[in-house]
Amino acid sequence: MKIKHVAVIPVQLKLTEPYTIAYETIDHAVNVFLRLETASGLIGYGCAAPDLAVTGETGESVQQDLEGPAREILMGRDALRISRILEDCTKNLSAHPSTLAAIDMALHDLLGKKAGLPIWKILGGYRRSIITSVTIGILPLVGTIEKAQQFVHQGFKSIKIKGGKDVESDIEKVRRVREIVGPRIELRFDANQGYTVEESQKFVNGVTAAHLELIEQPTPKGQPDMLGRVTQSVTLPVMADESLMSLRDAFRLARKDLVDMVNVKLMKVGGLIEAMHINSVARSAGLEVMIGCMDESAYAIAAGLHYALARSNVCYADLDGHLDLIDDPAAGAVFIKKGYIFPNDQPGIGFQPELD
Repeated sequence: MKIKHVAVIPVQLKLTEPYTIAYETIDHAVNVFLRLETASGLIGYGCAAPDLAVTGETGESVQQDLEGPAREILMGRDALRISRILEDCTKNLSAHPSTLAAIDMALHDLLGKKAGLPIWKILGGYRRSIITSVTIGILPLVGTIEKAQQFVHQGFKSIKIKGGKDVESDIEKVRRVREIVGPRIELRFDANQGYTVEESQKFVNGVTAAHLELIEQPTPKGQPDMLGRVTQSVTLPVMADESLMSLRDAFRLARKDLVDMVNVKLMKVGGLIEAMHINSVARSAGLEVMIGCMDESAYAIAAGLHYALARSNVCYADLDGHLDLIDDPAAGAVFIKKGYIFPNDQPGIGFQPELD
């Protein structure tokens, strides 16, 4: 099943409303779609969602990577030899994870279409759906409460609150949201590297009564020992996000017992195959896994969902990066019902983006 044509389609996507995290405010996203056509007529799609602060890439750099070295490697290759192709791509693009994720995704889409099966079944087929959290960016207290109420009304069962700029304000927000949404809604908190060890401890102690599910990346990614100190000194499960960019990072976090959980994002780690390797390391160390996302088209969200559905150790999902995108060419690639996110149960990733 040889690849005979490679097309790269960048898409600018505005958000319905900007949102703020500890270190930036976001009002748009660039996704770059990859289209692989084989000699047999099958077409596979991938999607990169670069983020300069996280992946070190831009839309322009991803487009250059895919149209340059990636195209040279892909053309004429047997699309079913996924591991070999990705190994060859990694030699040139190891520091370009969302580019690799798009390639990995398109190849898996072709595999699923060839087999006539959705990817989640090929990779393991553990579950049919999973609860996803929905995120509230950094807002004033009143805005945070209003957003939480809206999400509960929409049927979401899990809410992630962003913070990391002011620990006292964060504590108050979490407490008030818990009062408003009641005890049955799962609450998660993401500091996006904004705290010191002492602030992390103060936050956890201050929200004990709110019964948070977890705290995500409280301290700076470049100082893993700080993350470990938080993990060892608080009762709340601590999750690594920005500190986990690769399989090697997963091994280091696990070996030194620095966290309780890890957030795997296809755009950070380079696609489904690397995500599966990381899940194995996490499972061997007794760490639970969340599948997370960037500001991604629903197509990339679907790929992450297939990963979550395939393995029992992927216990959590934060797959909401598509919800605020305007004119997403893959709108409908996943659907959410009563807080659970489902794939389209078609072969491959399960959806054909509407790309010109």
